[in-house]
Amino acid sequence: MEAPLPPRESGRWIAERSQDVFIEEEGVRKIAEMLYTLRSCEEFTPQGWKKMNPLAPSWDSDHAINWVFVVDTMNFSFWPDHPDQQCTVTHKGKTYSGYMALCAAITRAMDEGLPITDASYFASISLEELKHVLRSDNDTPMPMLGERHRALTEAGAVLLRYGGSLRDFMRKGNNDAEQLVKHIVESLPSYRDEATFEGKKVAFYKRAQILVADFWGIMEAQGEANIPNLNYLTMFADYRVPQALVHLGALRYSDALMNTLKEGIVLPPGDRREVEIRGCSIWCVERIKAHLWSLIEQRDGKRSEEINSAIIDFFLWPYAKEHHMEMAHIPIHHTRTIYY
Repeated sequence: MEAPLPPRESGRWIAERSQDVFIEEEGVRKIAEMLYTLRSCEEFTPQGWKKMNPLAPSWDSDHAINWVFVVDTMNFSFWPDHPDQQCTVTHKGKTYSGYMALCAAITRAMDEGLPITDASYFASISLEELKHVLRSDNDTPMPMLGERHRALTEAGAVLLRYGGSLRDFMRKGNNDAEQLVKHIVESLPSYRDEATFEGKKVAFYKRAQILVADFWGIMEAQGEANIPNLNYLTMFADYRVPQALVHLGALRYSDALMNTLKEGIVLPPGDRREVEIRGCSIWCVERIKAHLWSLIEQRDGKRSEEINSAIIDFFLWPYAKEHHMEMAHIPIHHTRTIYY
């Protein structure tokens, strides 16, 4: 069976054949200029990554490693069926929604004494027990609870083959980002984020790449980081970052696609338009990274390959959350899937 194109090559293949999503070089340069002015900020360092999520356990603790695995395994499809019916989770007086509601729920479970980061526990957790862990403040449950349960128990069973240790599981990747992504998607079916486009199998591997980046961040915090080829990672193709790229003028949707999204039509997984949004987002961020590297080399006289596509994503995702009111007129695309 033909192996899929890796995420970066998939992005280029899709962008060069896209019919409804287009990369705008002027917007690409605008974002690169914006990032250039921020290049020395903490957001573009591993320390910045670690401060992004106040709900995570201390990054220098062993709990953080499996917490990341549990969260990344269930990190998909948070958008509500109805905008006014959002699953929310309150933790220590603060209410969260979306992805952060998942983080709050897992941390709440730990505070309540549940061994939710122990592979022997989450490999055999019942659906009812997981519903309790992920319980909402209101009558709107977190979407796709059955799918989250299957993904988590499957992942737990795999981790138990490595003594329940994510560190030992990841050791099979030989400190190589490409091998790590490959090992994850070969071992964990719920991370196997692939599609077909114009006769080619393509891959996005959003959650697998996030797991590699998160694992590296924790190892770096513990003084053990050694993944020299993190530039293998692309942006993590979801539904929030594309919205920011359109808002900033780096992506453009056709009128037909924009109207479809504004009507709230759900795109099936693998739909051409869904694949174009995700693939063009990947290649758009690659273009932004290339421009940014060029600016740094021209103006600062040095190479800056430590600012990779993953770090740019880690900037754009919270940017989209923080500016959601400004970009409310730009619809996100809706696809119910376990992959993002």
